[in-house]
Formats: sequence, C-alpha cells, structure tokens
Amino acid sequence: MKCLILAAGYATRLYPLTENFPKPLLKVREKTILDWLLEDIDQSGVVDGYVVISNHKFAHHFKAWADGHALPITVLDDGTESNETRLGAVRDVQFAIEQLGLKEDLLVIAGDNLLDFSLQGFIRYAGEKKTTCIMRYYEPSIEKLHKTGVAVVDEDDRILNMEEKPAEPKSHWCTPPFYLYKAEDVPLVKKGIESGCGVDAPGSFIAWLSAQTVVHAYEMPGRRYDIGNLESYQNVQEEYRGIKK
Repeated sequence: MKCLILAAGYATRLYPLTENFPKPLLKVREKTILDWLLEDIDQSGVVDGYVVISNHKFAHHFKAWADGHALPITVLDDGTESNETRLGAVRDVQFAIEQLGLKEDLLVIAGDNLLDFSLQGFIRYAGEKKTTCIMRYYEPSIEKLHKTGVAVVDEDDRILNMEEKPAEPKSHWCTPPFYLYKAEDVPLVKKGIESGCGVDAPGSFIAWLSAQTVVHAYEMPGRRYDIGNLESYQNVQEEYRGIKK
C-alpha cells in the first residue's frame, strides 16, 4: 500500500505564515503536521511508500524535508504556481497515479489535518470491509456542514449518499479528507474526472464513486483538528497532545 499526501494547496488563509512555506510542514509542538501523521501510519506496517503531492512553489521545501527523513518519501511537483491555477485534489491524485503507475491500495490523506487517535484502526477497518472506505464524525453545526463533505450511511456503514458542501445537508455525518481506495477502484479516479465529478475537494470523487460501487464510512474514535486559519493554528498549538494511546 502507498500513502498519498495531498499537499498542493496554498493555505492563503494562513498568511503570512504560509505565504512562502507549506502548511503541512508547520510545527505543532515539537513535530511537523506531516510527521505526526506519517509516524503513526508507519506503525501499521502496511505502507511501503509515501508520496507527497506538492505544487511547484513549495516542492523544494517538501524535498528538503523528505531528504532528511528515514521513511521512503517521494515528492511530486504538480507544476502549479498559484491558488488560481491549482489542479484540485482529485486531479492531483490522478497525477500521482499516472506519474508513478500506481495500481495498489492507496491511503489518501490531507497533509494539513491532525488527529488525536491512530489511523491504524481505520486501516484495519478497510481491510475488514474489503471496500474503499472513508472516515466520518458527527457534526452538530449546520453552518459547518455547509462547508464540508456530508454522508448518509446505513446500519452497515455503507454510504447511501454523499455530497460536498451541501446547501441542505442530509445528515450530520461530516467526512474529513482521509480515504483508503481499494486497488480495484484506483482506475476509477480517471473515470470519475471524465464523468464530471468535482475535482477541487477530495471528497468529490468519493461522492461519485459511492454511486458506482460500495463504499463504507468508519466512525472516528476521536477528534480531528483542521488547521484552516491563524486562530485554529494557535488553538492547536495550545490544545494538541498527540495521539491518545
């Protein structure tokens, strides 16, 4: 299994911190955001390579970080240089698939979120379900649901409906950007793009895919920290205590 890290955004809401530096490499306590994520994932023992998908502006920062890392990390430069010309997360996933000829299971994660629980439970869950899987958590705020992916699931966790940034949310199940694509669904990323699925939000592909085949949604056993602006970054610095054992 390979792990794809979506890191080609420009984090304009975090300026001036991210005007010339990528958000996933900002430090929270003593580690970068990416190191918190990758060190946990690596303990699962099932990921044999990590791929950071960056834009051209920040690729050299990721390459310098990867060069000093013990993990097998490949950095891909998607060639974009501004927020206005970005490919979008789904096209970045397809870019990595084509560049590296990926045909195996893929753990796809955003590089700018922190979790206080281990992703190893999610990886095991996907192995048990034997389908592409996503994560979900209960979000009481309708206002927040308007800005994220929202899923409707049945009693077996199967996604019945999923929509990105819905005007009228059909449930309170929020879907953060953590996915495990089964190998047989990897070729469908290209088909989804060609069929007109959204490309900016990574969940847009899953919304399309769940209408084509079975996709399950794992209920998160802990909290996700979304670092979207300077205030939330400050809050994470004060609140985050790492992964709960």
